[in-house]
Order: sequence, then C-alpha cells, then structure tokens
Amino acid sequence: MKSPLSSSSSSMGVLRKPRLSPYLFTLFIFIVFITILYGEDFICIFGQLEPIPGRAISRPVKKREKLAFAIGKSEEKCDVFKGRWVRDELTRPLYEESECPYIQPQLTCQEHGRPDTEYQKWRWQPHGCDLPSFNATLMLETLRGKRMMFVGDSLNRGQYVSMICLLHRLIPEHAKSMKSYNNDALTVFRAKDYNASIEFYWAPFLLESNSDNAVIHRVSDRIVRRGSINKHGKHWKGVDILVFNTYLWWMTGLDIKILKGSFEDEEKEIIKVSAEDAYRMAMRSMLRWVRKNMDRKKTRVFFTSMSPTHGKGIEWGGEPGENCYNQTTIIEDPNYWDSNSRKSIMKVIAEEFSKSKFPITFLNITQLSSYRKDAHTSIYKKQWSPLTAEQLANPISYADCVHWCLPGLQDTWNELLFSKLFYP
Repeated sequence: MKSPLSSSSSSMGVLRKPRLSPYLFTLFIFIVFITILYGEDFICIFGQLEPIPGRAISRPVKKREKLAFAIGKSEEKCDVFKGRWVRDELTRPLYEESECPYIQPQLTCQEHGRPDTEYQKWRWQPHGCDLPSFNATLMLETLRGKRMMFVGDSLNRGQYVSMICLLHRLIPEHAKSMKSYNNDALTVFRAKDYNASIEFYWAPFLLESNSDNAVIHRVSDRIVRRGSINKHGKHWKGVDILVFNTYLWWMTGLDIKILKGSFEDEEKEIIKVSAEDAYRMAMRSMLRWVRKNMDRKKTRVFFTSMSPTHGKGIEWGGEPGENCYNQTTIIEDPNYWDSNSRKSIMKVIAEEFSKSKFPITFLNITQLSSYRKDAHTSIYKKQWSPLTAEQLANPISYADCVHWCLPGLQDTWNELLFSKLFYP
C-alpha cells in the first residue's frame, strides 16, 4: 500500500507550466505596436537620434493656460483677422440704426441724410474658416453679475455703443438704463435683470493728460503726464472684461510733450519725445497696471489696434484731394495699408505685449478696416459748429474720415471680440 504522503509528494514534485494572463498578453502586444509605430519619434525626443527628414514627430507640449470665459478654441491655423469682405444682404446689418437709441448723433449716418445703405451690407470672411455668429444671449449670460468696460477714445466709444446695440434688444425696456458720471468721463449701461454693466471710460491717452475732459478736449498743445495711469485706473478696478484702445491722439505729426511732475505744479518740467517712445511709455504703464490689478484666472483684457483713416484718396487710386466723402465701394487691393497707421507703432505694441506676464488679447482690426473707405461718417453726422458757406460748397473739406457709421464696421470689431472672448 502506498502511503498517502508519497502520492502527494509525487504530485507536488511535478512543475506546472506557467500560463500567461490574457490581460498581460494584450498589454504586451499594445506596447510592441506603439514601440514599432512611434519608436523613432521617442528616440528623437530624447535627443538620441536626429528626426527623420519630412516626418512630423510627437513632442511634449506645455499645456496652455485656459483663459477666462473661454468655452472652446478657434479652428487650427485660422487667423480671423486675415480675410476679405463679402456682400451679405441676408444677415447684414445686425440691427437697424433706428432700433438702437443709444447711438450718438455723431454716428447716425442715415438720420443725417446718407442716401445709401450699402456700407451696412458687408460681412468679414476670414481665409479658410468662419467667424462664430455673434450670440447675444451667450454674451449677456456671460456678463451676468459682471462688468465690461471699454477704455480709450471716441473710436473705442463707437465700439462700446455697437456692443450695446447688439445686446439691448434682448433686455426689456424697464430693465435697462444708461447714465453718465464724472462729467461724462464714465458712461454706464445697466442690464438690471442680469446685474451686469457695460461701461465706457474716456481716457484717450490712458495716462493723465490735458485732454481728459470728455466734452471739451480739443486741445492743440497736448501734454501727457508720465507715470499717471492710476489717475484713471482707479475707475477700472473690479472690471471683469477690459477693452483698451489708444492711438489717434498720439498722432499729431509732432513730438509728444511729456510732463514729469504734476499739472498742479507752478513750474512744469516738460520734455519732448517721439510718438513711438511716448506710446511705449503708455503701453508699459498699461501692462504694469493690468499685471497688478487684474486676475488672470477670472478676467480678460483686450487691446484694439489702430483704426485707419481715409483722408488721402490718391493712396487707393483716387483723385488728388479726394477723401472718404462720397465713397460707396470698398478697397479691393488686399495689400492696401493706410499711411496714417504707423507700422512703427505696431512694432512697439508687439514688442511690449510679448513681454507681458498677463495674457492680452490683441484685436488686430487695422488691416481689415483699412479696406473700408466707404464706412466713415463723412458729412452725415451732427455738426457741433455751424458750417461756413465755403465748407458747404466743398463737402470734402469737413468730411469726417476718422469715425464710423453705426450699424457698420465696428459691429465686425465686436464679432471679432466675441470670437476671441469665447474661442481664443
């Protein structure tokens, strides 16, 4: 009789062949596949082999910080500021002049006798992609409990009014208001049900200047005070979305006078510097203020580039002495550039913004606006001073080729702002 122990011992002495788990087998096959497919790329990344010419490689990419209010991103390789104007009689204008009571009389071209409406029927079409449609409901919901402020000169005020015109129809009459404060330096539109405000603050140089009166500011001898941004900046604190602009007031054709001390000093120390150097000073002050006062996780800052003028018809192939008066067509030349839009200033902006620790969204409206010689207010606006017989006989002499009719071009600026706010 065999001992039970011997039987057990013999069975334990037999070595069982190990079995490979199906999960481990699958993982092994996956690793082999990835190694074959991307092995050379991994080697390239770690610097052990030069990349294979003509082949894209996978590189570790630093994750971009999500900007406040962003809900998506723009299409790959899409520059919304490069494109062309296309006729669109179905969706343009985005509102009627008569429907928006907030447009200043300086911008109501139809009310002041402009005979055509063709300037209202152009839509900006970026190359290779589309602008997202302006969604007033989304914009108002985003502004719920928040403040949006435009800071700058009368061109930024035009964009501010355009934004209100794009939104106000969704707000009942009893639930909206507009008031001015501080001798008209601050204008506030309130959407009461949203506890939201859209505001405009007059500061044509951003820094303190002798042109800070929002009503009486036509000063020929302009002086800007150095290091004075807090004079205005104290009114910008607590804003969630800031839209800056400043350009036209620096372009006097002369050196800029910079005040070193205070406007209250009996003896004032004033130096003269080039427009570029003075503008750089303002940009640095603005960026410093933004860094100290804005929360990059909760707020957004935009800067609108220079708005072109159309005072010299010879530049686009017109007659000598011609300007924007009586212009009803756009400029077709894609390379056209307004001579009053200094590229040297664009260079200053690029250099200073590239150093900014706070993300500034640049609204590059200059080139696309330069094609629109047809969109200015020209003579179709309220004239604050009686016109002389000589002026009436020669409308070109008093045509405003700086500001823009509403509705019109500046609605596109806000479509671009909308695009960059939600899809940066």
